[in-house]
Amino acid sequence: MEYLLDTYLIPLFWIVLQSLALLVGLLILIAYLLYADRKVWAAVQMRRGPNVVGPWGLLQSFADLLKFVLKEPVIPSSSSKTVFLLAPLVSVTLALATWAVVPINENWVIANVNIGILYIFAISSLEVYGIIMGGWASNSKYAFLGALRSAAQMVSYEVSIGFVIVTVLLVAGSLNLTDIVMSQQDGLGTRLGMPVNSFLDWHWLALFPMFVIFFISALAETNRPPFDLPEAESELVAGFMVEYGSTPYMMFMLGEYAAITLMCALTTILFLGGWLPPVDVAPLNWIPGIIWFVLKVCLVFFMFAMVKAFVPRYRYDQLMRLGWKVFLPISLAMVAITAGFLQYTGWAA
Repeated sequence: MEYLLDTYLIPLFWIVLQSLALLVGLLILIAYLLYADRKVWAAVQMRRGPNVVGPWGLLQSFADLLKFVLKEPVIPSSSSKTVFLLAPLVSVTLALATWAVVPINENWVIANVNIGILYIFAISSLEVYGIIMGGWASNSKYAFLGALRSAAQMVSYEVSIGFVIVTVLLVAGSLNLTDIVMSQQDGLGTRLGMPVNSFLDWHWLALFPMFVIFFISALAETNRPPFDLPEAESELVAGFMVEYGSTPYMMFMLGEYAAITLMCALTTILFLGGWLPPVDVAPLNWIPGIIWFVLKVCLVFFMFAMVKAFVPRYRYDQLMRLGWKVFLPISLAMVAITAGFLQYTGWAA
């Protein structure tokens, strides 16, 4: 019994406890990122945004949660009811499951596996199934066409994201997300004679074209404007979610914002030094790493919100052309250039 307790039960208890703590923190962060998204968009349009529920509207997201939970769910009579209700659950579960390998500070990760980036890429690729299930089960042409658009869009830009990640892995020399962050303590800035462990060592500088491609591809991957073609109100209304309401709709939106937050976290880990301070000097290095990580995630999300506010929506043919004819050749060429440069200079990790 003691062997069973020490080997299985106690580690399982700690994993469950850590998972619950991460999920609660993540859901609170998503609630306020959603609030920030609405406030930024309102500020650009010179209006107030949410400002009634709680001081400065800070409780608006929680009021929306209560509203969605208490509303009566409406299921179309001609829909495939089991798949219809299962789709949002699949979407939100997969979106939250990817966070199991995301390090938010040094040694602050639930599963510090050596193939963390492959795990994220695999699970995020499965998220398209929730969207396809929702669009097909709705038995609506609008929802089905929105699901097809979203599936094609996500698959197209996952290819570019994959090649971008390969260039980062070539420089870092590891598939472990913690190792990728730690590899940015000594980078291009240090080799050019700059102070050690500064923001010039992060991969955004050495791999700047890949940083730009990853950011734009992340917008398309998560159906964010200007690439929100699956939810184009002019022709498809709300796309694959058009038949959903109340709690199932909220779960779809939660999965979408969890995926957006994951992309912000991946941008931070791959290109912006994760939890590392901008410069490794006092008092900046006195601040806990998790604070730097959250601030960087919020900065990337602010960039996402600003793009939503002032970039007009693409046509679908422009979206596909950008992914296949621009990003794919550039990212593929950058993989070859990065590998050749590292081999020639001997800078490989």
